[in-house]
Amino acid sequence: MEWKVPELTLSEISTEESTINDLLIHVVGLGVKENVKLDQVTQDVLEQADCVMGSQRQLDTLSAYLGQSKNAQETDYCQLLPSLNDLKAKFDSFKQRGKNKIVLLASGDPLFFGIGGWLTRNFAASQLRFTPAVSSVQAACHKLGISLQDANVISVHGRPVESIRRHLQSNKTLVLLTDAKSTPQVLAKECADAGLGLSKVHVCEAIGYEQEKLSHFIADELVEQKELAFDALNVVVIETSSQTSFFPEFPGIEDEKFITDKGEGKGMITKRDVRLSVLSLLQICDTDTVWDIGAGCGGVSVEMSYWHEKANVYAIEHHLGRQECLSANRNRFGVMANLNLVSGRAPESLLALPNPNKVFVGGSDGNLSLILSQVWQKLEAGGVLVASAVTENTKFALQSFMQTRVAENDALYESKQLAQSKLDLLAGQQLYRPSLPVTLFKFEKLS
Repeated sequence: MEWKVPELTLSEISTEESTINDLLIHVVGLGVKENVKLDQVTQDVLEQADCVMGSQRQLDTLSAYLGQSKNAQETDYCQLLPSLNDLKAKFDSFKQRGKNKIVLLASGDPLFFGIGGWLTRNFAASQLRFTPAVSSVQAACHKLGISLQDANVISVHGRPVESIRRHLQSNKTLVLLTDAKSTPQVLAKECADAGLGLSKVHVCEAIGYEQEKLSHFIADELVEQKELAFDALNVVVIETSSQTSFFPEFPGIEDEKFITDKGEGKGMITKRDVRLSVLSLLQICDTDTVWDIGAGCGGVSVEMSYWHEKANVYAIEHHLGRQECLSANRNRFGVMANLNLVSGRAPESLLALPNPNKVFVGGSDGNLSLILSQVWQKLEAGGVLVASAVTENTKFALQSFMQTRVAENDALYESKQLAQSKLDLLAGQQLYRPSLPVTLFKFEKLS
């Protein structure tokens, strides 16, 4: 295989950063077999490489091939792959020494929960080549007779195990890439704690190796087998039971499921009916950066993060007790990856945050006018600001802000008031007890 930069059209030259002296990085997937057999094209890539990087296991697996390279006698030809934080610096050192042809070894498919994603974010496409192989996920599904397109593939490798909670609903097939902390017993306990203790847990160990082993458990039973050890190379497949899960499958998380400063379901959270209206007005997308100002115990911010795991949500709250509840709810619903907690008051605490394109103001501590002004400056064109009001003072501030937007002709806006009554008992008799009306305002920034 020739190591060269492909020809570019004139229109592409301005956007591509590659030159003839740039690194060329070829990522080779090794599959799941103990004895790897490489095709001639991949052997040629290794032969011409200035350096090959991978784990010790991967380098040992390819030792016979690597020994045939023209550069095999150089002391730095084979190197252990460093952490991603150090990898760019390592590449820079290669360039300075004129080593431009680098091979990275990967397990299975490099672009499926592999190093390929990081590379595509940090290097031009013209600098990258990929040779995929069968991944451990594919192999596990074939061993178990599971159709991969019907499964949810989740990586808890290097991630909090709680992050699987948003996926723990009834009758789901989950394929989990694990690490030393996310053992089969830990994953089984997550199922049991969610009310899915009858789920089937399949552990696929050392697939493709001589010691390959498949084991099958019921979650409740596996939790009790604490001393049972598994090979570090394992994929866990969970078929969740038909039991009712604690974790919702549809927007509108029950108020009682939130931890609050006044008991579960009470205290400082936006109640479910209002929360659903707020969510419908915001229309969160996976690419959004969202501010939840005055987040309280996290009703809105947790629900936004739960349903949109790629959205980047910032929950701003200064009250220590509510911060503790917010943190506990973030953990309870497994949204640590995309829900960022900001301790402080608005508007001061907003200055260091990335500019949002969606904002909800649920609390202001009397600074609403100043908060709205600063948010509007930071909000991107096409962005949406939603705010709620219960008191007349808050409503007046939002109406004044609306009049400013009318005068500036820089927003589309709407407002509605929610007045609800819920069934209750008084002296043994049924009645509908009214809640305080909540007024919602939505502003969409035009420019």
